[in-house]
Amino acid sequence: MGRPVLPLRDRAALKSEWLTTRLDTVVPKIMRDAGVDCWVLIAREYNDDPALKTMLPATWETARRRTILVFTEFGETRVSISRYDLDTLFAGVWDPSTQPDQWQCLADHIAEQSPRRIAINRSETFPLADGLSSSEAARLLAALPPSLCNRLEPSDALAVGWLETRIAPEIAAFPDVCARAHGILRDALSATVITPGATTTQDVEWWLREEARFCGYQTWFHPTVSLQRSGGDADDVIRHGDLVHIDFGIEYLTLHTDQQQHGYVLLPDETAPPPGLRTALEVGNRLQDIVMAQFRTGVTGNAILRSAHRIAEEEGIAATIYSHPIGLHGHGAGPTIGLWDNQRGVAGTGDYPVRPDTAYSIELAVEVSVPEWDDQPVHIMLEEDAFFDGNVFELLDGRQTELWTV
Repeated sequence: MGRPVLPLRDRAALKSEWLTTRLDTVVPKIMRDAGVDCWVLIAREYNDDPALKTMLPATWETARRRTILVFTEFGETRVSISRYDLDTLFAGVWDPSTQPDQWQCLADHIAEQSPRRIAINRSETFPLADGLSSSEAARLLAALPPSLCNRLEPSDALAVGWLETRIAPEIAAFPDVCARAHGILRDALSATVITPGATTTQDVEWWLREEARFCGYQTWFHPTVSLQRSGGDADDVIRHGDLVHIDFGIEYLTLHTDQQQHGYVLLPDETAPPPGLRTALEVGNRLQDIVMAQFRTGVTGNAILRSAHRIAEEEGIAATIYSHPIGLHGHGAGPTIGLWDNQRGVAGTGDYPVRPDTAYSIELAVEVSVPEWDDQPVHIMLEEDAFFDGNVFELLDGRQTELWTV
């Protein structure tokens, strides 16, 4: 059995508490930092704006009909122009019985506030900041007078800032969420799940999904299990002498994890993994240290990538770095730090700077020759979740420093 989980009703209460705090504190800060005094978010049922969806009550799975949220006075005032009340999170200002036109109500409300700048979620750079659909954007432009249309502007800073910023209760809960995912991952790389010569990689993948669900969590992507074997010819059956790799993540209490670790299936005459594989893991740990040491407030993802690669090259490490933000989404909003197929820097998302109170998955790989495998190159692919408070960068629940054995 895994750790006890909160009942769904208690989770909803906690989400509501956190969401209220986020709306009260994060939104005013990001709007003042961006110098934007009005922010309009619009979505329709099952076509959610990613940012708006994270502002909905815990009892809502999606926007209902057309949901419009408006922040004014640099986020100090927030209202809903929607058919259904959003609990106590937003003040409802639309009465369809007296004003049947939802769009006109929106136009009137914005005009009354007389904002200088009106942010909307349109972005060519960040998918999570591009939540306003083309049809809703057209309706918005048609509803507003030209004087207000001229004040509309896309603002990556608001959607990204909202999604990437972690508040104190989230930070306090995140290590436990990571530990829960680590526990399932550790069990998957053990004799509890793996029977050499019989268990397949697909068996382990589906066990991970079933176990996460049984424990009360959601998986936000299908886990992947892969094998490396001396001689290089590995099928999907896990056998003695295999190096097993797992990529796995869960969602619990609105927070997402993303972790990758390795296990080794001992040969009948072995009591420990070959020294070459243990050394390879040490090299992977060293690259983790290098990447994490590059984090500074204001440094871009591309700058972190460049400096980490420079140090790795100086130390003779064959490195691939592809780290990313994490939090309300698995691949979260914020700076991209390399892609597995692009190690030269990522235009746009890689130019975004690191900010305080943000979390990241330190995802990377090293290639190391293993003497016991006739110098066959082995890829150690690691991923662990960490938090940056603006000064200190720390792993949320430690990391793998020894190969798990089966």
